[in-house]
Amino acid sequence: MKAFLILEDGTVFEGKHIGADKDVVSEIVFNTSMTGYTEVFTDPSYAGQAVCMTYPLIGNYGVCLDDMESEKIWPDAVIVREMARVPSNFRCDMSLQEFLEKYETPGIEGIDTRKLVRILREKGTMNGYITTNESITYESIKDKLHAYTTGDVVSKVSCKEKVKLTAPNPRGEKIPKIAKEQNGKGLKVALLDVGAKRNISDALLARGCEVTIYPYNTTAEEILADKPDGIMLSNGPGDPKECTGVIEQIKKLYNSDVPIFAICLGHQLMALATGSDTYKLHYGHRGGNHPVKDLATGRVYISSQNHGYVVDTDKLDKTVAEPAFMNVNDGTNEGLKYVGKNIFTVQFHPEACPGPQDTGYLFDRFISMMRA
Repeated sequence: MKAFLILEDGTVFEGKHIGADKDVVSEIVFNTSMTGYTEVFTDPSYAGQAVCMTYPLIGNYGVCLDDMESEKIWPDAVIVREMARVPSNFRCDMSLQEFLEKYETPGIEGIDTRKLVRILREKGTMNGYITTNESITYESIKDKLHAYTTGDVVSKVSCKEKVKLTAPNPRGEKIPKIAKEQNGKGLKVALLDVGAKRNISDALLARGCEVTIYPYNTTAEEILADKPDGIMLSNGPGDPKECTGVIEQIKKLYNSDVPIFAICLGHQLMALATGSDTYKLHYGHRGGNHPVKDLATGRVYISSQNHGYVVDTDKLDKTVAEPAFMNVNDGTNEGLKYVGKNIFTVQFHPEACPGPQDTGYLFDRFISMMRA
């Protein structure tokens, strides 16, 4: 069956339909990872977006359900050059087509993804409409395309009630290879879920920590009343400035003496809570090979990233926070160290999945802060 991707600027791509049969309008973004598509598609940070994979063949090793970073597929749609119909892997539970159908996710294959990415890089991230209806024209959906926003997606991806975890789930068996010893034994970590990937809690559990996950709208008073040794602010989707209620609670957490480690959206929310600002990148950072520089040591690490917004260091109060990491490619901020506080935050994903685990040591730094 034919399928069409119509961009906000009027560009039309014709390809083949994959996944669920339904129309969708969404923000079109791209990810440069060559592997790890299962983790990408189940990352809650993609809620409200349709993701284009730049690697030309996706689905060749199928889908292993143990690799899922959440309970479902979060992107509105999937865009690929070619989807493998016959996967080959001893861990494979189902094909990518079956995976997309199971979670009612539409998609399109067979388009020139290189051309699509060039358009997004030159003109910036834009909305798009994916349909199998051959009679739809750009003029008929133009207003709908321009009006679309991701909106309040954090409330959709966050857990609905407090959950206490005490041991890694079966898929976490690979994590102890990174955590050489359980240096977090006996420590209690509160994880504020604004779109958390499972590997954040797995990385803490594998180090011996006890993790309690809290919904996005939990008050600071409730979190602090449980007397955690440390607080983690997770990754998540959307514009950080939309999360006004969460920001107000993070202000209170900042004023406590509890050590805090924040990742991605959590990093942005902490910056906003302390008076800084954020802005939207031209086309974002999404992939598994982004170099970041530790400004304290000069060392460069390869990181996994998925974000469309960054902290504006030009508006950063240096008496409150100092830049700690920098993106080597474009010089944007990748982390902050808060002055006089046991708080540090990063824009990239030290828990990876998919991607390199070069920066997994940051979890050990967080544990050292809690111990101290």
